[in-house]
Amino acid sequence: MTKPGRPQRQRIVLAHRRGTRAVHTRVEVQEQTEVGDALVRGLVRAQLGLALRLAAVVAGGMAALPLINAVFPELSGATVFGVRLNWLTLAVLIYPALYGVGRLFIRLAEQAERDFVGVVDDEGPHR
Repeated sequence: MTKPGRPQRQRIVLAHRRGTRAVHTRVEVQEQTEVGDALVRGLVRAQLGLALRLAAVVAGGMAALPLINAVFPELSGATVFGVRLNWLTLAVLIYPALYGVGRLFIRLAEQAERDFVGVVDDEGPHR
């Protein structure tokens, strides 16, 4: 029985307990719902953007070599230890640079995956 003029007491129960969001988000990704699909598309988009940016850096570096030879024609005929400077540049500079860009891509792509897992696990980005 309630007193007149006072509203009846209601019991309030929290609908979501701590940790249920992480499980819910993970289920969204596993069951490929719209939310899970959007999260995965975001990861793929981030990695594609990374790949395109690094590819532009590599293409710019490769395009710079013929431009340097056109601007400085004396460099195209120069030799070091009997090897033309163009070939030496390709052998000594380009391949290690490509390896470095590849390693950088792997490191940044793995970081994006760790951030994605952090979002899915609802713990924030991992560093």
